[in-house]
Formats: sequence, structure tokens, C-alpha cells
Amino acid sequence: MERRGRGRAPDSRPGGRRDEVVTGAASRRGSGISSLMQAHLVRRLICGAAAMIMAVPFCAQQASDSPQQTSGTFRWIDFHSAKDQNIVTWVTRSLAVEDWTAVREIGVEYDAALVVTSDRTNAQAPPSSDSFTIWNVSLTSHVVAPLLKGVNLRWLDWEHFQTGQPEELTLLYDNCSNCAASTYFTALYYDLPHHMWTARWVRGGEGALAWSAMPPSNNGIVWSQVYAEVTGGNGLAELCTWNHFDFGKQKPPSNTLFCYDVDPFSGLDRTQEVTGRANEEAMELRLCRGQDTVQGVARGQDSALCQQLLNKEPQRRPATTPPANNLGRSSPPGGRR
Repeated sequence: MERRGRGRAPDSRPGGRRDEVVTGAASRRGSGISSLMQAHLVRRLICGAAAMIMAVPFCAQQASDSPQQTSGTFRWIDFHSAKDQNIVTWVTRSLAVEDWTAVREIGVEYDAALVVTSDRTNAQAPPSSDSFTIWNVSLTSHVVAPLLKGVNLRWLDWEHFQTGQPEELTLLYDNCSNCAASTYFTALYYDLPHHMWTARWVRGGEGALAWSAMPPSNNGIVWSQVYAEVTGGNGLAELCTWNHFDFGKQKPPSNTLFCYDVDPFSGLDRTQEVTGRANEEAMELRLCRGQDTVQGVARGQDSALCQQLLNKEPQRRPATTPPANNLGRSSPPGGRR
């Protein structure tokens, strides 16, 4: 009688050959995974590993093409600097489907770029006739958004509009060239909650109207304009405008005065009309005097309206009466005895 060792199965094949020893659960039941499925699983694992190895250089190439995260300090890009070429390439690709002739400026702060492009419709036209577009370009995606369009862009200085907040870049621009142009004012700033650049006081696609070229519809009306960017005792800037309409003998003159600033509580753009005759007169004098005016952001102070207003101011006359303790002497008394 043949002894059967534990874990060994009887050989049913002719010749009495025995199977190899098997142990554990496999001695009691066959494997749950067939040989075909095992081979298929191995092939899948090998293919997956190969795909991961091939994806490494591709991802590295993508990372090298993306612009690096910028700091919170604003800076203009140097188009000739090797370290800025990734940002230049990123911005150019992002604007590839837009209408523009040349990229003029790129400024970066955090993860957004402030971009200025020019558009020249006629190849023989002088550069002064170019129009411009200011864009916000995301440095984490290729999303772009136009902020302003116009001509004759004049960069101004950085100004504070909110206490405890960074300065904002101010500018003036016109709405047409070789014409009687209207002039607009705005401030550009980085909107931290939305991770993008934006422009202030934009209405109907334009910034704050500083100077209008549209004449009154009725004849016989003398229209005068004055504007200035002024700063108060708190160091915060605001743009104030004055439009004066003289109707002659038809009716009394009218005035409209507006100031564009930022609400100190909400941080939102604010447009306020100056009302009350006392407040209006104080603002009119402030604008005509050029009091606390930001250099380069003023117009109309030499108008007949301002000259007439300043000439009406009471002049301080020199005192000709000697003080009571002078006692008629023409020279001051000597020192104490």
C-alpha cells in the first residue's frame, strides 16, 4: 500500500509518476486566476510602467514651457533677458488668436501679466496712429481678457487710492487720433481675490471721462472744462472734473462736478457728484488753483473760467497803519534795558 505524504496528490497518469508537492490552499483548490489572465495582467503592468517612463520627459517639457510663479513685486519684462523668455513665449501664445500687430509691454505680478499690444491697420502709417489694447493674461492658464482700448496712451505714476493697499498704476488715453478726442483716466491694479489685473471706473468700455470732445447740442452755450488728479491730507488720490455751462441771457449757468475715487470700506470704485453750493465753490477753487494736483494730470487751469474765478478772490492788502505800540517811531525799539 502506497503511503501518501501530506499535501501530495495521487498520480493518476500511467506509469505511476507522482505530481510535485503542493502546499497550503493550492493543495486543496486550484488558483483563482487562470494562466491567460495572469499573462494579460503582467503585460498591462509592463505597458503602464513604460507609459509612465515616457511621460516624464513630456511633463518636464511642459513645465519648462510654463512661466514660473512670479512674486508680489511688480516688474516690467525685459524682452532681451533669457530668464524672461518663458513669460514672453507664454503671453505670445495666449494672444495668438487675438488682433494685434506688436506686443509693447509685459508687466507681471503674482500669476497674472499686464500686457499692452499695438494694432497698426496700415503698414505705411506712422506709429503715432497705432491703437492699443491692454490685456490681462493669466500665467497659470491661457485665459486672456481685454481691459481697455484706445490711442495716445500716456503712462503716469503709481498712486495710492486705498489706505494700507498697494499703489496703482495710473494712465490717460484718448478715444481717437487726428480728431477732437475725448480723454479718459484709469488706474490699473492686481485684483488679489480674482488673480487678475483690472481697470478702475470702467463704464461702457472706457475709464473715467476727464475731458469730453462732444460739444453742447444748442448754440450759444459756452462750455468750459477743468480736471485734475488731486491728493488730500490722507495721501489718497482722486480724479475730479468740473463742467461749466454758460447759457448767457437764456438762464443761469450750471455746473457739474464729479470725483472718482475708491470707497474706503468696500474697496470698490466710486463716482461721487459734488453737491451743495459751498462744496462746489471749494472744489472749483481747488481745481483752478491746481492745489494738491498730481503733476501731469490736470487741464483747463488756464481757461477763461479759471482766470475769472481766481481774479474774483479777495486779495489781501498790505497793512499801512502802524501798530499801536509803535508810538510813531520809524525804527523798532532797542533791546530791553
